[in-house]
Amino acid sequence: MRATLSYTLLRVLLFLAVALVLALVGVHGVTLLAVALGISAILSLLFLSRLRDRMSASLTRRVDRFHARLDEGTRAEDTD
Repeated sequence: MRATLSYTLLRVLLFLAVALVLALVGVHGVTLLAVALGISAILSLLFLSRLRDRMSASLTRRVDRFHARLDEGTRAEDTD
């Protein structure tokens, strides 16, 4: 969960930083949001890949544990 929160927080901060720079340059409105979203997405692909990989591994482990518990419950019901 920590990796997910860290990645999400950094993505939001990256978006806000790009939006601030674009606003200072003179971009406004919906254009500001669209361009900031695109640029921050590209930057996050370049700079946040390790953190994204850790987040993905963490989420995969959580989903695998959840599926294992579901399977255990299903087997327990089948034996009854």
